[in-house]
Amino acid sequence: MIDKKEFLLHSIIKAYIEHLEPIGSSQLKSLYDITYSPATIRGYFKKLGDEGFLAQEHVSSGRTPTTEALKQYWTSKLNFKLDFIDEKQIAYLAKEVGVSVFIQDQKSDNLKNILNVENRYMILEFTSFSITVKFSDALYRFLSDMIGLELVHILNISKQVGAIEIYEQVNQYLENKDFHIYNTKEFFSLALQFNFDEESITSFLKGKVLDSIEEGLYFDGIVPVGYIGVCHNCKVRNIDTKMLVVGELSKDYEYFYNKISMS
Repeated sequence: MIDKKEFLLHSIIKAYIEHLEPIGSSQLKSLYDITYSPATIRGYFKKLGDEGFLAQEHVSSGRTPTTEALKQYWTSKLNFKLDFIDEKQIAYLAKEVGVSVFIQDQKSDNLKNILNVENRYMILEFTSFSITVKFSDALYRFLSDMIGLELVHILNISKQVGAIEIYEQVNQYLENKDFHIYNTKEFFSLALQFNFDEESITSFLKGKVLDSIEEGLYFDGIVPVGYIGVCHNCKVRNIDTKMLVVGELSKDYEYFYNKISMS
């Protein structure tokens, strides 16, 4: 059962996300018809401030949730499985909420077999396509142990061991997968504000970032401080899809996911 302090923290975070302004004790009480007195709410605000969850610019101003508070809030709220989503809704809501959405079809490809063609070429047979590369005895034996692995793992391994021919052909196939970006303008604003390098920008615009992450929440690494990346495996048009939503922690992700979900 949620305690009083946690209830008030969740309430002020919700109010801040809705209004994007500092929230006072009387305002919070009025917004959600909270039974506690303003004095009681202020007392808990002080405790939450001392714990690093609320900030106050001026003595007379309301409170705002800190980055840490927002991270914990979304960790508790966005930990769910997403099934079918409405792509038309995404196109509209990405702009309305102010987030960027990256969607890529997930073709389930595994390395099925390797054919040795007279010690001159190797044919690597994946689930839905094949590539042909020059034969190397050492590489042939090495790849034989990779049979059954997913395409993305083959890509990473080939890069690590310097099998450039394999890496380039597999990477070219991945780049041709069906990929869409919604609200690109928001992403470019983010990239310019935080001085993303060319490689990072390309990673997002080409969908490579989706090949390097798993389902879950990301607060560091692929996004700057104060932002969140939410990755879900779901279905669009009944096709297995990976979706990454990127935006500020203060955006209304509950509203966004409630509106795009078709389940």
